Amino acid sequence: MSTPLRLGIAGLGTVGVGVVKMVRHQAALLQNRCGREIAISAVSARTRDKDRGVNISSYAWEDDPVALATRDDVDVFVELMGGSDGPAKAATEAALAAGKDVVTANKAMLAVHGQLLAGLAEENGRALRYEAAVAGGIPVIKALGEGLAGNEITRVMGVMNGSCNYILTRMESAGLTYEEVFDEANALGYLEADPELDVGGIDAAHKLAILSALAFGTRVDFDGVEIEGIGCVKIEDIRHAADMGYRIKLLGVAQMTGRGLEQRMAPCLVPAHSPLGQLEGGTNMVVIEGSDVGQIVLRGAGAGEGPTASAVMGDICDIARGLRLPVFGQPAATLATAPRASAAVPAPYYLRMALHDKPGALAKIATVLGDAGISIHRMRQYDHADDQAPVLIVTHKTTRGALDQALAAMDATGVVTESPVALRIESV
Repeated sequence: MSTPLRLGIAGLGTVGVGVVKMVRHQAALLQNRCGREIAISAVSARTRDKDRGVNISSYAWEDDPVALATRDDVDVFVELMGGSDGPAKAATEAALAAGKDVVTANKAMLAVHGQLLAGLAEENGRALRYEAAVAGGIPVIKALGEGLAGNEITRVMGVMNGSCNYILTRMESAGLTYEEVFDEANALGYLEADPELDVGGIDAAHKLAILSALAFGTRVDFDGVEIEGIGCVKIEDIRHAADMGYRIKLLGVAQMTGRGLEQRMAPCLVPAHSPLGQLEGGTNMVVIEGSDVGQIVLRGAGAGEGPTASAVMGDICDIARGLRLPVFGQPAATLATAPRASAAVPAPYYLRMALHDKPGALAKIATVLGDAGISIHRMRQYDHADDQAPVLIVTHKTTRGALDQALAAMDATGVVTESPVALRIESV
């Protein structure tokens, strides 16, 4: 008779409690599918006596997660504490060094220290699994690392922060301002304790950096992700985009170009009829494009107790079955350091600006764009407000470098009342 696979769970928040419930409620199912019992030996969290809605008294308790990670009765260390450094990193390193397999949901830790941890796992012949770190319950890590292993991946993109997608779709459906919906989302508990992690695009950029490494065989390079949050998006932008047949999403895009790896997380316009354009509320979506498979669309819950615990348990089951794979799809030593490419692939852009209401103002803007080699596809001028003339411009395809040159030159014309909003129009 096979021995149980013994878990040590560090972190008993929403996801940790979800894993405990799943181990208990799905015990027979898990044993049948994994070929062995899944059992919890010990747990650790900041507060021992907190009411979590689940009884943990039958498990051994460790105040120190490093001590938990190195216990003799723990086979798999399940890291659900979060944070790029501190106890999470220390305990993960200790577990791997002690010959334990590790399952984590920690996107920040992997985005910053992924290469180091991958090397440590492989040196010790252990598994480091992280399905729950990206897009909640969507099995995108397994899809990239296993199901699509025979493909050269050409592009990965997606909406990977449900809070931002909720804010943008709520603005559109209710006609509310960004500030109003931000306050609403915060009151509902949809945002992190530091909301900038969500609305600033940092949380989603962590996820994109992980996907890039797995998709393109490169070292994780979070610092190479160009990040722009959704704070610049106004209700006027939502309406203008809808008028043109687009919706605005916080979109992550990674692709390998002739100049290097392009990674960006920024609000973009996408066709309203596309799968990404139709995404509502807090749902996540990842689109993968491969050389032989074409386009794959994965959609589902990006957070929450059940979906994220489901992803954690999927990794635990793989370990129980004896599956051992390189952390990022190939040995860590073979992962390339990719040159960084700054938005190298040309695209049309949406520009919203307010000009001083005086003769020749619009002509100066057109001249600046022309001097940067940017042609105007369409332009619309709205009703004047006070002494300002709101203007909307959609360009033909151009590079971000050329656009930045034009935006800098616009400031010097003296006709722009505030910095223009520039959003990429992405083909999907």
